[in-house]
Amino acid sequence: MDQEADGLKALTERAMRIHALYDQLNLAARGRTWNREEFMLGFVGDVGDLAKLVMAEEGARPYPDTSAHDALAHELSDCLWSVLVLARLYGVDLGRAFARTMTELEAAIEADLERATARPGEPE
Repeated sequence: MDQEADGLKALTERAMRIHALYDQLNLAARGRTWNREEFMLGFVGDVGDLAKLVMAEEGARPYPDTSAHDALAHELSDCLWSVLVLARLYGVDLGRAFARTMTELEAAIEADLERATARPGEPE
């Protein structure tokens, strides 16, 4: 296993420990845990918060505190946590899926770039 895979595994294990703590808290406070759909909806909320913070960083939206960048870092971390947990909950090997997806994207973009930069009349 390479260092990137080890790092992703460590991040995922930590994310799952936090997920388990949330489950304990929800059981104690509400008598139930979130199902996968509810967890996904929580992630959507985090993505919305992230969008607002990106807009604040870009000056398109006011932010009441001068630490919008710190809030942005926090929200990015929340979103990463959700992605790691969702991948585990749905049995997705995120390291392999990411590598495969990046290879596919790279090939598609390179092909599109080649077509976009080809001169008329030149073979593609």
